Amino acid sequence: MPTVSPPWTYTLELPHDPRAPGVARTTLRAVLAVHGLAELTATAELLAVELLTNAYRHTQGPCALRLRSAERDRLRVAVWDSDPTIPPGFGGPPGALGGVPPEDAECGRGLHLVRACADAWGAYVLGDAANACGGKLLWAECGREAARAGGATQDVSGVTYRNGVCSDREKGGRLWSRSNGA
Repeated sequence: MPTVSPPWTYTLELPHDPRAPGVARTTLRAVLAVHGLAELTATAELLAVELLTNAYRHTQGPCALRLRSAERDRLRVAVWDSDPTIPPGFGGPPGALGGVPPEDAECGRGLHLVRACADAWGAYVLGDAANACGGKLLWAECGREAARAGGATQDVSGVTYRNGVCSDREKGGRLWSRSNGA
């Protein structure tokens, strides 16, 4: 049974270190368990780790993970980094990211997964408009309610989310399952 708690926000500052996503994952699990949102763990982990990995690969400085309650039974996962450049298509409509990378590509699926598995997503450039000295914030939300429980399908550039399972049509396999975190 969910725990009723007032709105909350947790921020974890992370160094530019390949182990940072693992530290963030452990923190995220603890926060969701304390707030009675453990069932969001698989989705939230995927969102957080993909956004943090993107920050690590494409920036040289530190980053921060912010977890915030968003309405009832919803979570907003946000990642800040010092680079003001928003990844191509991340703030745009489905399909704006382009096609899924070739099967043998070693990277390039992370933001496709975020957009396919999140209920909502977005990006902000932080700082003043003249020089965007504050970096950027990429965010994604997930929640208990909803559209997904009824069998709704989202399709974003070859990655499909249906009934709690993220899959890549081109590979014909399951990438991630909300129900078991596999």
